Formats: sequence, structure tokens, C-alpha cells
Amino acid sequence: MCQDNQTKVSEIHLLGVQGLDNFKFLFFAILLLLYIAIVTGNLAIIILVSTNSNLKIPMFIFLQHLAFADAVLSTCIIPMMAEIIIRAKGKMSVVCCITQMYFYYIFGFVQCYLLAVMSYDRYVAICNPLRYILIMNHRICFLLSLGCWAIVWSISSSEFILIIQFQFCGPSDIDYFFCDFGPVVQLSTSDTSIIQWLDFTYSVLSGFFALAFIIGTYFYIFIIILKIASSTTRKKSFSTCSAHLISVGAYYGSLITIYVTPSSEMSPNVNKYSSLLYIVVTPLMNPVIYSLRNQEIRQALHKKLRKLAVRSFR
Repeated sequence: MCQDNQTKVSEIHLLGVQGLDNFKFLFFAILLLLYIAIVTGNLAIIILVSTNSNLKIPMFIFLQHLAFADAVLSTCIIPMMAEIIIRAKGKMSVVCCITQMYFYYIFGFVQCYLLAVMSYDRYVAICNPLRYILIMNHRICFLLSLGCWAIVWSISSSEFILIIQFQFCGPSDIDYFFCDFGPVVQLSTSDTSIIQWLDFTYSVLSGFFALAFIIGTYFYIFIIILKIASSTTRKKSFSTCSAHLISVGAYYGSLITIYVTPSSEMSPNVNKYSSLLYIVVTPLMNPVIYSLRNQEIRQALHKKLRKLAVRSFR
């Protein structure tokens, strides 16, 4: 409960990025174009995998889940961010703020597990090619995808059951453009030691162990590839992993930049801008990476575009 000399906060004020008076419309336009590109690119992958029988294999099914998470993650943040840029300040209720943070965590951290599952798929495809269809059948693929979402949902829900009970009785301003865990917890007047310990534990479990699993699987993959006698086969095997490795590098690179680098070494504005790597750049990169590096995606996209062109000229 708030004390007598304190007022219970019902709205959170997001200060956004200060000092953009002369460039806010340019920044807004760039952000809007990037958001359209993110949604269009990821929806294209979802539609291509759903409608093309040649793409209904485990790697692309996992990629479809990754594209869905990227599209929704950006949708949770970017529209509100664009409004804050134009108005120079934004506000939302405490419940809406916590809800935004909840979905941000679900659709952000589910990618840790999806990328780990995709690395296992590449391991089976390269190290056990003759048994690939038996091991990565539709049932296993469905269970692995469902397991990624179930784990993240259960972890996030256990945290936010505690967060929703927090009291906010003091300042209501957050020097950020969305409701992230750190700024919101700092704003609360409740005892946050337990939730901070839980968040650290869950982040290590979700991030570190998923990354360790990915590194371990690729260690074995590279050992198997280097044992292949044919240089052409080795090159082909490496190329099947390249898109996934770039996605892993982009995802974990942005996480390390935002959450591992000490905040004391970065100014508040630099810290806010660096979070754009995770919210904008990574969701935009995944469709581009898989479109450029994967022949099946390119062929399916060209086929779909040709059909649309033929229909438009009829």
C-alpha cells in the first residue's frame, strides 16, 4: 500500500528520446518504413511456408515461428515508439505497461529456444542425414515448437504474476520509449529483490544455456563437415548452416549490446538507441538473411510473385 504522503501511480509516462525536435519527422518516417518492411518480410515467410508444400519441412516450420515472433515483437513496441517520437512523450496505464513488457518478453525470449531447436535440426540434417526424416518428423517438429512457446510462457507468467502486484507510489516517468523490465522495476516502490533474482536466473537459463546448446551442436556439426572428403559437399553443408548462424549472431549480438554491456558505460540515449538493434534490426534481418541465403525461399518467393503478376494482368 502507498503511504499517506504518496500518490498511487495509475499512468506511466514514457519520455522517449529527447533532443529530436529537428529530426523527429525524419526519424518517424524511417521507423515507419522499417516497421512496414519487418511486417511485410516476416508475413511473407509465414505465408510462403504455409502455402508451399516444398517448404513444409522442419527448418522452415521453425523459421515460420521465428518470423511470427519477430513480427509480433515489433508490433508490440514500434507503433507506440513512433507515437512517442511525434508527441515527444507518451503515456499508458500501469496495467498496459506491464502487459507490453509481458508480450515483449514472450516474443523476444522465445527466439532463444527457437534458434536452439533450429541448430538441433541442422545437427540432425548434417550428422544423421539418412535418419533425418524419421527423427525430425511432423510430430517431433510440432512438439519442439510447442515446447519453445510453453517454456517461455510459463517462465514469463511466473515473473509477471509477481510484477502485477507491485506498487507504484512515486515518480511516474520512465526515460525510455517502451516498458522494459529494468526501468519499470526501478520505478516500483515495492521490494523488487526477489523478482530481480528470478529475472536474472530465467535470463541465464533462457539465454546462456540456449546459446551453449547452439555452440555445442555446431561444434559437432563442424567436426562432421571437416571429415567430409568432397570439398563441394563440405561447401554445401556449410551453406545450409550459414543463414541460421547469421541469425544467431544478430540475435545474441543485440542482446549482449543491450543487456550485458554495463549501463554505466553508456549514456541513457545510447542505451535506448542500442535497444533498436533488438527491436528493429534483428526482426528485419531474418527475412533478408533467409531470402538471400536460401534457394528454396527465393524460388518460392519468385513463384508467388509471378502468380501475382499474372493475375494482375488478366
